Amino acid sequence: MNSHVEAINAYKDKGLLIDTNLLLLFFVGLHNRKSIQRFKRTRQFIPEDFDCLTSLIQLFKQVVTTPSVLTEASNLLGQLPEAIRFSVFQRFSLAIQRFQENFTPSRELAQERYFPKFGLTDAGIVHGAKGKFLVLTDDFRLAGYLERHGIDVVNFNHLRTAYLLGQ
Repeated sequence: MNSHVEAINAYKDKGLLIDTNLLLLFFVGLHNRKSIQRFKRTRQFIPEDFDCLTSLIQLFKQVVTTPSVLTEASNLLGQLPEAIRFSVFQRFSLAIQRFQENFTPSRELAQERYFPKFGLTDAGIVHGAKGKFLVLTDDFRLAGYLERHGIDVVNFNHLRTAYLLGQ
């Protein structure tokens, strides 16, 4: 796709497949925007990134994920301080009920040519997205691979800059 706007418009009805780091940002931010920079797994983000992400998610009819992304997010959210972990996991639980889960057996993903380069979680994203969903990631390496292989992707780092600049 030529631009982020075109990609977003093309996939609004199909779905947005969100990578792990951005799911972490979303759930920590839902709990408390101030927690974003306190949690080591979301420290690279600022509260305005949460606003940008939330605004983007609202444009899509469905949020798509994979079992591996959910597992990775769950494990990382488990590192939250105990004082907020329960609240964050309650929101996580509710959201899982609304997500569309795109499943490919791990044995199939492990046979893909890109598996050794990316591992299970990102292989599931690559495999599940092509032509079906727009991928949202902050992983430059994954975004570059997806672009080179004709899979529509938005690198969140580009969006967050535009959002902060009011574009």
